Amino acid sequence: MSDNPIQLTYDRGTVVVTGGPNGFVPATIPGVLFDPRTSTHRAQGRFYRGIVEHLIREKLAYEDTARGWPVEQTGWKLNAERTPREYQKAGVAAWAKTRRGVVVMPTGTGKTFTAFMCIEKVGRPTMVVTPKIDLMVQWAQELERAFGVEVGMVGAGEFNYRPLTVTTYDSAYIHLERWANRFGLVIFDECHHLPGASYMEAANAGLAPFRLGLTATPERADGGDQLLPELVGPIVYRLDINDVAGEFLAPYETRQVFIDLTPEEEESYRNCREEYRRFVSDRNISMSGPDGFRRFLFEASKSPEGFKALRAYREQKRIVQAATGKLKLLEELLTKHSTERALIFTADNATVYHISRKFLIPAMTNQTKPKERKAILEKFHSGEYTAVVTCQVLNEGVDVPAAGVGIVLGGTGSATENVQRLGRILRKHGDKQAILYEVIARGTTEEYVSDRRRQHRAFQ
Repeated sequence: MSDNPIQLTYDRGTVVVTGGPNGFVPATIPGVLFDPRTSTHRAQGRFYRGIVEHLIREKLAYEDTARGWPVEQTGWKLNAERTPREYQKAGVAAWAKTRRGVVVMPTGTGKTFTAFMCIEKVGRPTMVVTPKIDLMVQWAQELERAFGVEVGMVGAGEFNYRPLTVTTYDSAYIHLERWANRFGLVIFDECHHLPGASYMEAANAGLAPFRLGLTATPERADGGDQLLPELVGPIVYRLDINDVAGEFLAPYETRQVFIDLTPEEEESYRNCREEYRRFVSDRNISMSGPDGFRRFLFEASKSPEGFKALRAYREQKRIVQAATGKLKLLEELLTKHSTERALIFTADNATVYHISRKFLIPAMTNQTKPKERKAILEKFHSGEYTAVVTCQVLNEGVDVPAAGVGIVLGGTGSATENVQRLGRILRKHGDKQAILYEVIARGTTEEYVSDRRRQHRAFQ
């Protein structure tokens, strides 16, 4: 070792670089910048791996106290209950080449088990980050069954760090200083959430040299998926729905079904849309831009005309989302598929509750308590409930294998959301044939929105 080795220390989600031989300039290391507030050189935690690799490559002596996980392998071994599928092996092999990257697999094809294989291969303390509390609990239970070790949880009142820990994106961000240097592998479940402004800080601060992203739909409407390579790594393996439908997933079809507004609805829709569009045009607001809607809300808050335009905007949305023709068609579809299990997707909670009251169907929204959600899903799976209506709660992550019929009455133009909804009905369950109906109000903006959200191979 040199008389003056380079020192790597950890400080609140960053790696501080000090010391070194005469003439050594820390800022020559990729990712390291001078921090004038503390007169030190430091880098975001995500650069830790690159820093160490640079020092080794340049044959520079260093002492590392930044890493907070032990050098020894964990020795965790998966139980022998499950046999990996060939595509799961291929996904792990592709990721293992650099131990960084995103694995894309459709819902129901075993992304979680693929992650377990990566955990076993790496053998380092691991943090799993999930989007929701329900998924955090689900991951923790499955990890304990798979590896036979106690799994820690951070979130929803739990605060227990273990070598194998599961948390949520929110909790990972809130507590990042406490965990960022404690895990050699971090797994981001549903990693398309990661590029959010606060969520990405968990990836920026974490020192974990090994990173795995899991998702069925990496693309984001705002282009944030372009940040995934630097936060987690590039897409290293991709399996599409079409590749496994009928073999590992249920065979499926998707249908667009058009309905007409009533004359009264059509007139009201047209008047509201004209008022809203006139206001937007007068103020040169481009609603197609990334900040268009935010600017519309800002301008609308400044005048009585703006409030009228905002009411008109909301009313035209309400007319389309709860159109008389949609509810009539919904009744027909529920009758047609009365012996099957159906999930009904809407664009907003108000429509969820309206449908729930009208058809006496259990509702699940972000306001539904976890205990009630669990009870609804159990009764749905058993067949006591044959339909559930929801807004976004069931879009991702929740296991509903009994569902074979999806009815989309409203939503965004996001292809990601549409694929997630399709994924909810594709899990193998007996000999079911899955079908997704997309109900569209003819002559409205829904036709354009439908075209946008169908821009995915799964719908071609």
